[in-house]
Amino acid sequence: RPGAADPGSRSHVTHCDESFLGKLGGTLVRKKRSKEVSDLHEEGKNAINAPLLPAGTDIHPEDTLLEENAERVMLDPTSRENLKFKDLVKVLIDWINSELEEDRIIVKDLEEDCYDGQVLQKLFEKLSGRKLNVAEVTQSEIGQKQKLQTVLEAVNEMLRPHGWTIEWSVDSIHSKNLVSIVYLLVALAMHFQAPIRLPEHVSVQVVVVKKREGILQTALVTKELTSTTENFDFVLFATERDAFDTLLDHAPDKLNVVKTSLITFVNKHLNKLNLEVTELESQFADGVYLILLMGLLEDYFVPLYNFFLTPESFEQKVHNVAFAFELMQDGGLKKPKARPEDVVNLNLKSTLRVLYNLFTNYKNSE
Repeated sequence: RPGAADPGSRSHVTHCDESFLGKLGGTLVRKKRSKEVSDLHEEGKNAINAPLLPAGTDIHPEDTLLEENAERVMLDPTSRENLKFKDLVKVLIDWINSELEEDRIIVKDLEEDCYDGQVLQKLFEKLSGRKLNVAEVTQSEIGQKQKLQTVLEAVNEMLRPHGWTIEWSVDSIHSKNLVSIVYLLVALAMHFQAPIRLPEHVSVQVVVVKKREGILQTALVTKELTSTTENFDFVLFATERDAFDTLLDHAPDKLNVVKTSLITFVNKHLNKLNLEVTELESQFADGVYLILLMGLLEDYFVPLYNFFLTPESFEQKVHNVAFAFELMQDGGLKKPKARPEDVVNLNLKSTLRVLYNLFTNYKNSE
């Protein structure tokens, strides 16, 4: 009958469908088995390479995609949390922000803010007084690397004749290698005699991953970022040597005269609160007297919840001194050249500089 289903043809269609699905199923099974073999092979490679990895080190998938004989360098996670290294990073960030304040550039993270060359370009131009021929804003990876190439060529050309070892490259900076970025910034700070104190003896460990005959080989290597203070003492305030350098270096016998003058000045104001200073370096080290002194000089009351009235830890003292520095800047003074940590650590020259700055600005205040 026309249009009626033929049992024979129906059986034929069913047979063909089963045959097709069978073939498709076989293909899927083969692909699944092939993937299992591939996964097993990868697992075997990882098992072979695993004993070579330093304990606690995470190797990301992209780090295994290396060409033969290529290598990748990463900061060891333990070193990233090292307090001296974190202090160095903070000093460098504060320095960059101080230098680029007029450009309204604020750096919060060295890896994220320096990799594309924009900040490094502005910093180099500010320090060197030299304008680089680069595009102002570059979004593409190619454009960023071209800018980095121009900036680093200028930096390397300037540093190499002075014996600097170039520990950075376009690829390492652009790949956000923090160690390379810090090496570069430390070199710039020292070459241009930045008025900052770099923490001494800062070393980190980096994980070096190399591919040899298809196998990843890893090793921990120690990198020294800063050495002793003696090697870069010229960095400290060298751009603005003042009376205290001369005083401490050539006329230490007159130091007591200066200290007496400063003590007289601070006590003239602190006596209003029935407070008195006899030792400059120790009694200002926790920041409390500095804060109270600023309130007296500017004629306002500083709320007690803004600082630690009886600081116990190093961090609380640093907080107080840093807060006093903020009050000074709010009063129109330049940002102190000293670091809060230096004042807390009883560094006489740093404390004298801070107090002398107050003396020159408020010596006629009643």
